[in-house]
Amino acid sequence: MGELVRFGVSMESGLLQQFDELIAKRHYVNRSEALRDLVRAAIVENQWEHGTARTVGVVCLVYNHQTGDVGHKLTHIQHESEVQVVSSMHVHLDHHNCLETIVLRGKPPEIRQVADQLISLRGVKLGKLVMGSTGQGL
Repeated sequence: MGELVRFGVSMESGLLQQFDELIAKRHYVNRSEALRDLVRAAIVENQWEHGTARTVGVVCLVYNHQTGDVGHKLTHIQHESEVQVVSSMHVHLDHHNCLETIVLRGKPPEIRQVADQLISLRGVKLGKLVMGSTGQGL
């Protein structure tokens, strides 16, 4: 952790009140911790929009394994991908539905492309890419 620097922030009282309510709801110890998380999230989002450095992303999928050959297609996309599949987890939710989480490492556009391929498959009911970070520089 680097040197801590103190600085002042000015904002309207109503906005600060809403921020304090959010801080309490999310169980932050203080405003500084909440503000640091907001800044980190903005930096990670910017890295995903403009960066070319390798990073990580998590794809979460809920799908009906009986629709077409969706399970095989999910596996095929992962094997053929240019991004590194770091880990995947498969969970049987019920007789028809499965949950799969896939951790990918690569450049943001490549991860996004693989995520889009996975999410758009027939049989996938819900898909979401969570943009992650390696944590370096945060």
